[in-house]
Amino acid sequence: MKRFIAVFALSVAFVTLCLAGDRPVTFNQLPAAAQMFINTNFPADKLSYATVDDDLIRPEYNVLLVSGVRLEFANDGSMKKIEARKTGVPVELVPVQIRDYVKLHYPDATFVEYEIGRKTYEVQLSNRLDLKFNRYFALVEIDD
Repeated sequence: MKRFIAVFALSVAFVTLCLAGDRPVTFNQLPAAAQMFINTNFPADKLSYATVDDDLIRPEYNVLLVSGVRLEFANDGSMKKIEARKTGVPVELVPVQIRDYVKLHYPDATFVEYEIGRKTYEVQLSNRLDLKFNRYFALVEIDD
């Protein structure tokens, strides 16, 4: 009986992994918070494509805009990551403490990537530096 339960559990896990993946979605199928974020911060941009990563616990949404901006959203629609290599990340999306630090230490750099972690904020600058800040906006790591 134990062997049957173990085989059954492994089979269910395997099927779940096989079915999980990126599934295309329309703009209207994105969480309301993600739709509002895109409409507010990129009103003139159009959606190139959007997908949902069908994770059983917490699905994530990936969006590519026609301008080349890539966005990642959590299952509740909160923004997790933005990548804008061509146009730069809009500075108003980055917390003021991080903007001030970058403006002081790297005045010619622009933000090309911004990611919100569970306890950290990470930015990549146009000068190829990666900066990691803790939840109190203190710099904790620099990587080049």
